[in-house]
Amino acid sequence: MISITEWQKIGVGITGFGIFFILFGILLYFDSVLLAFGNLLFLTGLSLIIGLRRTFAFFFQRHKLKGTSFFLGGVAIVLLRWPLLGMLLEAYGFISLFKGFFPVVFGFLGSAFNIPFLSTKLQGSSSSMV
Repeated sequence: MISITEWQKIGVGITGFGIFFILFGILLYFDSVLLAFGNLLFLTGLSLIIGLRRTFAFFFQRHKLKGTSFFLGGVAIVLLRWPLLGMLLEAYGFISLFKGFFPVVFGFLGSAFNIPFLSTKLQGSSSSMV
């Protein structure tokens, strides 16, 4: 079993709040204050979950510098109250940074049909859509 420290638990909560504020800021027509607050919470929570050294090592690898510059540049643009442009830059940077994780995520979602309780719910909802 994986042991999770108290700082990591706090980081998960802060990251969750960051994602909530980002989604809420998008829902309220790109409110720059909510988006900026969500970005800061997300980055802080990520640093608490995996640690400052690993966060720095992840973002500043040579082959990820383009994605990092777009992502952090987007955060800076949102902080300067240009939310639409900043979120577009962040989205491109996010996709560029995490493109190696997408096959893993899609593989997990594809195997979700093999989970007994979840597969019956997903098959039931997909048959009602047809």
